[in-house]
Amino acid sequence: MSVRVSFLGGLGEIGRNCASIEIGGRIALIDCGLMFPDEQMLGVDLVLPDFSWLVERADDVECVILTHGHEDHVGALTFFLAQVNVPVFGAPLALAFARSRLEEAGIKHDLRPVEMGKWSTHGKFKFMHVPVSHSIPQGAGIAFDTPEGIVLHSGDFKLDPTPIDNMPTDLPEFAALGRRGVRLLLSDSTNAEQPGFVPSEASLAQPLYEIVVETKARLVAACFASHIHRIQQIVDAAVDAGRYVAFMGRTMVRNVPIAEEMGLFSVPSDRILPLEELLRLPPEETAIVCTGSQGEPFSALSLMAAGEHKSITIETGDTVLISARPIPGNETKVSRVVNGLLRRGARVYHGNNADVHVSGHGAREELKTFINVVRPQAFVPIHGEYRHLAAHADLAEEMQVPEVFLCEDGDAVVLDEGAIRVERKAIAASLVYVDGLDTAGVVQGIIRDRRHLADDGVVVVTLAVDGATGEIVQGPDLDSHGFMDDPAAVFKLAVERIKTEVGRLDLPIDYEQARRKVKGAVNSVTRAETGRRAVVIPVVLEV
Repeated sequence: MSVRVSFLGGLGEIGRNCASIEIGGRIALIDCGLMFPDEQMLGVDLVLPDFSWLVERADDVECVILTHGHEDHVGALTFFLAQVNVPVFGAPLALAFARSRLEEAGIKHDLRPVEMGKWSTHGKFKFMHVPVSHSIPQGAGIAFDTPEGIVLHSGDFKLDPTPIDNMPTDLPEFAALGRRGVRLLLSDSTNAEQPGFVPSEASLAQPLYEIVVETKARLVAACFASHIHRIQQIVDAAVDAGRYVAFMGRTMVRNVPIAEEMGLFSVPSDRILPLEELLRLPPEETAIVCTGSQGEPFSALSLMAAGEHKSITIETGDTVLISARPIPGNETKVSRVVNGLLRRGARVYHGNNADVHVSGHGAREELKTFINVVRPQAFVPIHGEYRHLAAHADLAEEMQVPEVFLCEDGDAVVLDEGAIRVERKAIAASLVYVDGLDTAGVVQGIIRDRRHLADDGVVVVTLAVDGATGEIVQGPDLDSHGFMDDPAAVFKLAVERIKTEVGRLDLPIDYEQARRKVKGAVNSVTRAETGRRAVVIPVVLEV
């Protein structure tokens, strides 16, 4: 019985992590993540995997299996389950984070917690979650026991010897799987270009404490809301320094109580205050832990940097700690926030100028160790930009893995009677944009139009034409936005060209043809006179 692994996202970008494994015509989804838009994705709120082929085969989908609770692995569940509602398996924290989103969206769910290190069975799928150390509690790799042998998905991992939750990556269990025989390893590639080892999360305790202690005014700390380990360290430092703490940001306010209720986060109750109470205290006694580490335009941190936050004004002497590095594509947004904070007199510590961040993804020596422990027969790098995948593939070849395949979104790896092959572009894997309430996704063409509008502006042409005689009875009137400061001379030439083109139309007037001719006339003149190609909207009224 063949086994097919298809990649819906995460192979060529940071985010949208999602794959499927198919056995005997039945499908399980591995993760269901989203990606946040870059600055070229104008007006887009979120970017999702393309679920179209799964929706078409909805009756064949058995379940979703989650590696951990980060948004780039669980954030698209709301959109997927709204179309294909199946059981979801994962660690309790990942399910808890997912549950809050699903309930908020009014989507019924069947969330089933798993026990780490124990085999679970659902339909044709037998799988086990193996603990890994990452930047969130309860991270896991997933082993699938298939008719073609073990297929192992590493999840996001590092080999942290002193993790905050005392749950290191379970190398003995991975070694046991390796001795049994791993037919295919899919492994995290995020830091495949980085030499050596990534420092332990625990190594941040002292640098964070020193920054907090040296702060004489308000402290604002930003990090990912799902990075419970980092939030714990920041809060510990603030409490040790005698400060009171408030949380800010929708996901931060939601996630911290969930983690605390599950025993994964702890803080003295008398040191946590609602934001409105905290702001009544002297700034030097306070610490605010918020979202916005990626420069999100309407996040609390971005609004502070712009001087537009309704409650908090950054002043000289305040300290802002951004405990993260920019996700690729977010560098400009983060830089804008840092510059804005500095202009307002804050001291700003971030991942590029201070020891306030360590990655949750293993570097080259850790990846080599993992491959050596697992000893797979075949290898596909996952989770990363193409350069990260390529670097990881090179590393696997150096480690003499017998078969190494460099894949991209849309590709599928097929295991069949002991052989393995890659089918290129086997499934739909385009970017699906979420724009406001349009949860079905915005097509690529709309984004191109928005870029076009942003680059060259728009020209609206209005005229009324007598259908019987071809006479222009009103207009042509031209109006523009973002095209040029004084378009009068160009528009005068365009009006003459429009009149000429309309005069050549056959009678009675075909109004669709008239619109095409008007648009072509304006495009021709504006390109010739300005070298630019505005978006032309022809409005030809029928008389």
